[in-house]
Parts: sequence; C-alpha cells; structure tokens
Amino acid sequence: MRQVRVGKASGTDGRQWRGTIAAAQAGDRQALDDLVAGWLPLVYNVVGRALDGHADVDDVVQETMLRAVDNLGSLRDPDSFRSWLIAIAMRQIRDRARRRTPRHLDESAAREATDFAELTVLRLQLEGQRREVAEAVRWLDDDDRQLLSLWWLEVAGELSRRELAAAVGISRQHAAVRVQRMKERLETSRGIVRALDGACPELRDLTARWNGRPDSVWRKRLARHIRGCAYCGDARESVVPAERLLAGIALVPLPVGFTLSLALGGKTAAAASTIGWSAKILGVLTKPAVAVTAGATIVAGGAYVVTQTPGTPLPRTVATPTATSLHRAPSPGPSASPSLSPSPSPSPSATKERTELYGSVVDAVDTAPNPDTPPAALPHRPGSGLTSTGGAHATMNHRGDSVTLTGQGYVLVRWQISPQYRSGSLVPPSWTGLKGKLFHVASGGGRRMDDPVSATDTTVTGMGSKATGYDVLPAGTQQMWQNEYFYVDGSVTLTVNERGADYGLNVFPTTWDAVEKDVTTGPAAGARRYGLVRDTGRDDTPVPQYATRETPADPATVPQHSAV
Repeated sequence: MRQVRVGKASGTDGRQWRGTIAAAQAGDRQALDDLVAGWLPLVYNVVGRALDGHADVDDVVQETMLRAVDNLGSLRDPDSFRSWLIAIAMRQIRDRARRRTPRHLDESAAREATDFAELTVLRLQLEGQRREVAEAVRWLDDDDRQLLSLWWLEVAGELSRRELAAAVGISRQHAAVRVQRMKERLETSRGIVRALDGACPELRDLTARWNGRPDSVWRKRLARHIRGCAYCGDARESVVPAERLLAGIALVPLPVGFTLSLALGGKTAAAASTIGWSAKILGVLTKPAVAVTAGATIVAGGAYVVTQTPGTPLPRTVATPTATSLHRAPSPGPSASPSLSPSPSPSPSATKERTELYGSVVDAVDTAPNPDTPPAALPHRPGSGLTSTGGAHATMNHRGDSVTLTGQGYVLVRWQISPQYRSGSLVPPSWTGLKGKLFHVASGGGRRMDDPVSATDTTVTGMGSKATGYDVLPAGTQQMWQNEYFYVDGSVTLTVNERGADYGLNVFPTTWDAVEKDVTTGPAAGARRYGLVRDTGRDDTPVPQYATRETPADPATVPQHSAV
C-alpha cells in the first residue's frame, strides 16, 4: 500500500496548483485525485455555510465537483482555478435556490440535514465569541448566508475580495456595500445569541411561543426586545469584531464518510479524460468511512490518498466496549488543578453476569477512553417523540431553571462551564419526578470537559485554567462531556442547581441519527476524541447520577447515587 500526502488548498491559490491542474487536464489520474482532494474542503465549506447544512449540501457539492471535473479541460488560465471553482459553486447554490419549492423537508430529508453552525463549533472546538459568531449565522437570511460563506473565507485568508465579487457576480464596490450590510445583520444576530444564553424573564416569556427555529420574523422581534432591554442589551464584555475573530480560522473538516469517488467502472481518470471528462466519473458516497476509487482511497478531510490494489479489504474498525458505569463506593474527588490523565475506575469483570433490573447500574467516576478508539454501536431505541417545556432549545443559566421532558426519545444536554465568571465547587443538576425510565446512553461533543483545550497553555481545560480557577465536581461525580445524551421513556424534570461554580445547560430534544453522528465524529474530523456509547440496549444501561422519582422542594438535595 502506498500513501501519498496531498497538499491542501487551504491558504493557497490557483498559482500554487498550476502544475497539478495542467497534469490533470492532460489526463494524469494522480493529479486529478490530488486536485479533488485538495479543493473539496473549500467547496464543502462554501456550500455548507451558504445552505446552513441543509440536506442538499451533499448534492450541491457533488454537482459542483462534477461540473469542475467535466469542464476542467476548458479552463485556459490555471492561475484562476480558485475563483473559477468558487464561481461554479455559487452558481449551483443559486440554481438550487431557484429549483427549491417552498414546502418543508420531508421527514427523511430533515433527518439528513445537519446544522452547519453546530458542525463548525464542534469540529473547530470554537469557544467564546468565535462560537457566538458561528451560531449567529443561523439567524441570517439565505442571501446573507451565501455572501457570508464567501466573506468568512475572505477574512480567514482563503479568498480575495476580487474573487468574492466575481463569485457573486457584482463589482467590488457593490460587494463592499453588500458585505457591510450583511455584517450589520450578523452583529444583530450575535446579540440575539448572547441574549438567549442569559435571557431575562421578559425575554423568556416572549420566546415561550417560539418553535426554536431561527427566522427573519423572530430575528426582528428579538432584536426589538434587546434594543429596549438594559439587561439583554448589555454585552457584559467587550465585543470583538467578527472579522478579527474569524481571521486565520481553519476550514471545517469534511465529515467522516463524506468522500468523492473518481471511478467509472474499471476506467482510470486518464481513460475518462478521453471521453471529455464525463460527469459520470464523479460520485459522492455518504455512508462508507472511506471510498475505494478504482485503486485510490480518499480519506474524509482530503488529507491522504491511499493507493491500493483492487480487492484489498478495508481494515476493520474495532469498537470500544460500553462505558464501565457500574456504581461503587465513591472515589476521592478531583483536585482543583486540571487532571490531564483520566480518573481511575475499576472495570467490572467481563465474566460477571449482568443484571437486567432497571436502575441497578448508576453512573460513577469512569476512565476516559483512548481518543482514537471509535465507540461501540449505538442501540436504536424507539422514539415516538419527546416534548420539552423549554421548546426545541432550552437555555438554563440560573439556579432553579428547569425543563420537563415528556414522551419517548433522545435528549441532548450540552454543558457550558464558565469559571471565568465564578469558579469553585460545582453543584450538579438533578433529575426529579421521574415517571417511567431514564437512561444515560452516550457522551459526545468531541471532548470530555477535563480535556486540555489550549495548544499553548497546558493548564487550560474545559473545567477552567490556572488563571481563572476550576469548576470542581463533588467526590464520586462522573466527569461530564461537552454533550451528554439521555433517553427518556416517560417524563422527568431536569433542574440547574447552580451554587458556587458558574455553569449553564442547553437542552435539545434530538434523534438517534444526531447522537450517532456526534459520537462517531473523531480526531480525523477535527474532534479531540471520539464519543462514548454507554447504552447496552437493555435495562442495565446506566441511570444518570442525581436522579429520583421524588419531587423534593430543593432539587439540589437529590442524592448522588440514584435510586429509581
């Protein structure tokens, strides 16, 4: 097997690819592989952000690359390849908008759609105001999002203003005006994201009728409230301009399984070139982890092309065992300094007979898995639907904030640790009034909150830093991940018990598909680690800590060892 390092398009222009482009035009198969692998991430970022992760992203990226390969022979100036490719992508985005009908996505298409803002945050590990900008994109209209998809790359050093204007089909002067107006609406949207993260009582009442899907009507409605509200309009810290936040930021890596196959039966790219770069030679495969393409394998992310003989079996991935969450006597709690190694936890013997009694297994301190080890398969539990008193996106930042979940389905609880505001002992949230069953099925988000998050300061983790202090969990409390996934079959109330350390929770009813996509996103796709599947598919799946069927007056008094 031969591995060839492919130079990525990021931070370059067509001039640096002149030789590769010329060779591909002459029918060189390896040059074509390199060209596609190198420029696919740029096209994916433009289309993904312009369409906000719509289910059509794969199709538009595919059509863009099809047309680029099909017309490569007509490109007279290789130095203009980047602007030529981006112009093709923008035409396909606009064509898709013209063809689109106003009807909503059907159920299967909705499941395939992915929030590109969330992908940006997860895969680039964005925090603070950079995260705020990524999430604000959801609130822009289609035209603004298309322009932002190019401007984002301009300020990140991937496009020039001349190329931006050419891709949109306007003059540079007109482009400057359009960009300025888009930036003003982006700043308004950033204000909405900040306000929703710490909503005042009046804003909570206003959003009680909101379905959780950003649109222009609610953008104007919320912006009007923020302008007249001293609390929601207070940024609480200096707001950094978006262009400074985005300068130098990386491209979002291609998702695992997003690959392009340059193959036409047994023909090579060179052979295909003799039939006019037929569009039939390019096809997107969305399910396999990698695509074997007439002897070449393009790994998601475009980093490597592996040439192997046809018929060579792909390596089998080894799944990790389910997390060892069997409750034992509480172990000593973590110190206030960051622990860069996983907490020790004895594993139950593999030969022990497992009980099927619900509630017999409760979360406890556990060991972080190897970051490069993929998770076990996620069992598919039935989901008739889950309703939340907090709507599609509940933000809980203050002590006593709660949300009641009712029905049958999955829910994401996303942690926001804020030691910069107040560090110290953290009082975990609790689950009360449980009717039916509640399971802790998986952990994801690309990292545990005690993982290091800085390349320059080893004291910085998701729990804090030496400079700010750390949020410290009670002894025996399981270390949380950025995203924790639970399965509800019945009803239960989740309450924030914030005392001491500052933290918040975002609660989203979600789907099996979304959970599976998150936990299977690993380091190759920009995450710090793969997620962890805890679900066994049976009643011995762990129950979260701090859960009870009682409804105490103070939810913070719920015992750590759940008895449900």
